[in-house]
Amino acid sequence: MTFADHLQQVFTPHHLPNPSDAAISAFLDVPCQMSLSIKPFSSKEVVEALAHINVRKAPVYDLISGKVPKELPKKAVTVLTILYNSILRLSHYPLLWKFAQIIMVPKPGKPVVDVTSYRPIILLPISSKVFEKLLLKRLRSDIDLSTLLPDYQFGFRAGHSTIHQTHRVVHEIAKDLEGQQLCTAVFLDVAQAFDKVWHTGLVYKLKTTLPGPYYLLLKTYLHFATFNSSTTAPTPPVMRCYLVFHREVS
Repeated sequence: MTFADHLQQVFTPHHLPNPSDAAISAFLDVPCQMSLSIKPFSSKEVVEALAHINVRKAPVYDLISGKVPKELPKKAVTVLTILYNSILRLSHYPLLWKFAQIIMVPKPGKPVVDVTSYRPIILLPISSKVFEKLLLKRLRSDIDLSTLLPDYQFGFRAGHSTIHQTHRVVHEIAKDLEGQQLCTAVFLDVAQAFDKVWHTGLVYKLKTTLPGPYYLLLKTYLHFATFNSSTTAPTPPVMRCYLVFHREVS
């Protein structure tokens, strides 16, 4: 329960008064503009996504390991494709696919008696991970993400590594020095920014940048983003703790 209490605090968002909350809520209540539906997935796309699954993926509560999807017959792949396309058509993400197990892995060289010395690893059902990959691929083909993200955004972007960002910063410094100009920099490290992200603001950004079908689907994906511990989880191995996590947003 020590890990559960720690993660409960980590995953609790900050409740700070925001004068724009009412305006944002009113904007989210406005219906989306008409737009084309998301193109359905083909069985070939699902087969390709299943082929890239790591066979060493550990099973979660559904007990489906990484080996199972690779052994699916053609009929099962067809059913899975119909299920994925139903999610696109209904703009509704299954609740059970949002539940995950959290494994607490110790950080090297850190004291084992300190709960902050463990890194939480979230394990989602494989069927959910496959759908996420398919949706991301479709999103990238339908929308030019480079126009939505600034050039200096390097996190979670293909072809943008820490080395590239370091090179960009050094280049900007050198350019200003050669031009005999002042060069200033501000480095801000936000603790647990991902864990405590403002979901209402995130949904607002999704609605202002993405087509209606993508926004509605991702909104249900973020719905129910809270943390709850569970005593019905499997018996944990040494140095690991299994917990249950799911998403929620008001």
